[in-house]
Amino acid sequence: MKAIIPVAGAGTRLRPLTYTQPKPLIPVAGKPIISFIIDKLVDAGIYDFIFIIGYLGEKIKHYVEATYPELNKVFVNQEERLGSAHAIWVAREHFKDADEIFIFFGDAIIDVNMRSIVDHPNSFLGVKKVSDPRDFGVVELDKEGRVVKVVEKPKIPKSDLAMVGIYKIKEVAALVNALEFNISRNIRSIGEFPLTDALMRLLEKGIVFDTITVDNWFDCAKKEVLLETNAYFLDREGYASNELASHYNSIIIHPVSIGQNCSISNSIIGPHVTIGNNVIIQNAILKESIIGNFTSIKEVILQKSVVGNDTSITGLRHSLNIGDNTEIDFSLPKE
Repeated sequence: MKAIIPVAGAGTRLRPLTYTQPKPLIPVAGKPIISFIIDKLVDAGIYDFIFIIGYLGEKIKHYVEATYPELNKVFVNQEERLGSAHAIWVAREHFKDADEIFIFFGDAIIDVNMRSIVDHPNSFLGVKKVSDPRDFGVVELDKEGRVVKVVEKPKIPKSDLAMVGIYKIKEVAALVNALEFNISRNIRSIGEFPLTDALMRLLEKGIVFDTITVDNWFDCAKKEVLLETNAYFLDREGYASNELASHYNSIIIHPVSIGQNCSISNSIIGPHVTIGNNVIIQNAILKESIIGNFTSIKEVILQKSVVGNDTSITGLRHSLNIGDNTEIDFSLPKE
């Protein structure tokens, strides 16, 4: 089995963070999003990977090569971002002869028993019920629970089952043909070539797909979801830092993840804070936040914040000589 990991998107909903940092490398609970995906697949026995890169792709390639030297891996560049089906199509020469493939989009974290779904005997679509399916590919089932239709971002959804971005496909040649058919004929939905349309063509050809409902799905496309995901995994065993170095005159409120070579003094950190490597924090209070590598934070209070790499934040100091019966409010105006 080969794993295909498309990571060519620009992560526009997380800008300005993603202007210089590809979304799959944003840290959650101490490790990048893409590592959650790779680690689960490796634990399930998959070692052959195809990474489809594009926006800031060299940073992803460098990280994967440095962190996972043991993997059999290929990097394919999607020069034009024309949709998820197009991303898979540009890599077709590297998987067209595979017995089966596992597609896992690299911009979300999925909490699932990977071994059980990799070993599933049939082709399947990973799904999860959502409150508003209009932003996702949607799966429609018949009365017997069989997949009869998949639709990309329907204006009026007929189902609340959203595809979460994981797929196992045993009919590899048929998939390649479906991709080729739609792209060669310029058959698009919402201006691009979504994988949903290729899957619909497979259904029309009589290919059967099962659905597998995942336990949890974290579509980390917005800051709020990113921070919720960070807190969720820090609360789970194995993600937060257990043995922390001593930090001068500071209080650490668990759970937190603190990287290597960090200097923290006169500060309160936590709970639910992820801090990268080589970070300097002085006279600060951090809560429910993600801080990137090589960042300096001094004299500030941060809550529910995401701070990128190589960033410097310094707060305001005040020297006051105040008379009687005075009220001073430095807080921001309430919205």
